[in-house]
Amino acid sequence: MNWNLYDVKVIVPIGGEATRLRPLTVETSKATVRLLNRPLIEFPVAELAMQGLKEFIFGVKGYINYRSLFDTFKEGVGFSARHRIKPRVHFKYQPRVDSIGNADSVRINMEYYKIQEPVLVIQGDNIFRLDVRKALEYHDKKEAMMTIILKKWEDVREFGVADLDKEMRIKRFVEKPKRPEDAPSNLINTGIYILSPEIRKVFKSDKMLEMLKQGKMDFGNDVIPYMIDRGYPVYGYVTEDLWFDVGTPDRYLDAMITLLRELPDKEIEGMRIDKDRRIFVQGTSPDSVRRRNIIRNKYRKGKISIEGNVLIGRHCQVNEGSHVENSTIDNFTILGKGVKVINSSVMDRVFLGDGTIVENSIIGRHVEVRSSLGKPVKIINSVIGDDVVIMAGVELIRSRVYPHKIVNEGSKMNDTVLT
Repeated sequence: MNWNLYDVKVIVPIGGEATRLRPLTVETSKATVRLLNRPLIEFPVAELAMQGLKEFIFGVKGYINYRSLFDTFKEGVGFSARHRIKPRVHFKYQPRVDSIGNADSVRINMEYYKIQEPVLVIQGDNIFRLDVRKALEYHDKKEAMMTIILKKWEDVREFGVADLDKEMRIKRFVEKPKRPEDAPSNLINTGIYILSPEIRKVFKSDKMLEMLKQGKMDFGNDVIPYMIDRGYPVYGYVTEDLWFDVGTPDRYLDAMITLLRELPDKEIEGMRIDKDRRIFVQGTSPDSVRRRNIIRNKYRKGKISIEGNVLIGRHCQVNEGSHVENSTIDNFTILGKGVKVINSSVMDRVFLGDGTIVENSIIGRHVEVRSSLGKPVKIINSVIGDDVVIMAGVELIRSRVYPHKIVNEGSKMNDTVLT
């Protein structure tokens, strides 16, 4: 292999508005939406940094994406210290230039940072395992201009689908086929790419410049089909490792439940309160350890019920009669008496009043649910944005509530969006 891993630059295009994840992304970049009590993007970045990749460029577009990423990660000092990575990783950011697609973001950053090394492109809403060295060796062996990491998938309609020849070269690429018969295979584009530095010449071609003028510069829709049509060596690399596109609430919850079940203990970043079960409570400071011991004692005495795989954050309070199952409870959250949280994500600094029922739902940050045992609140198959107040007796079924809203007492909503 001609390159070492620390030579490889990682570019993460983060320019979209993530409409499918709203209301969680109205004021927050999808890359920093919290999952398992940490920013989503931390999972793939840590996966790569642990393998030795050191330079990450966030291809941010727009105020919300920039603010969320920079305020969370700065230049990478805190991230490196927390994950004990030495020498530390470096986080860089796209200059204040509006990109018109994920490929344009890569083009801009390769030029701005004068990149002459291979580039690994990942997406801001993906979680994955990938042996980068092995994939890079494959890329070099094939003498590829671009290698697309592919994965077998059942429902291919929302992804790009690749058709490979016997040498694993991509001969056809169909972006989001509308019908199953339009898909040439079951191999989907994961959005992870290895690019040779020579791709800068492709970006400068007349056709690419024409695409830019037309406002089109997306890998799946524009660049990949163009490169295949023009005969550039574009290859597929099929992975069988874990991969999630966390682009919708359903996929978010699917990823959460799978990761809770399968991640090694050290990656959960919490301590078990039952040596035989995957029930984790986070925190290492004396105060958070004391809170964990209170939860553990209630659990052991049967005063609270915890089933399946559960992660509870730092400084949480879980009151008597509460039941948590296959869920995450983020830092400084309070569960009142008789609360039920099932197959759900409850983010940080949430207050769930007595008798609250949350099932198959995502509760955003700093939400206050003023439930009572006499007038319980039910939240089923719903997504609640940040800083929402929900009054007593409310029922929300298959609904979405945008940030800073107040849901009035006794409201009953089905298939409703409160913007």
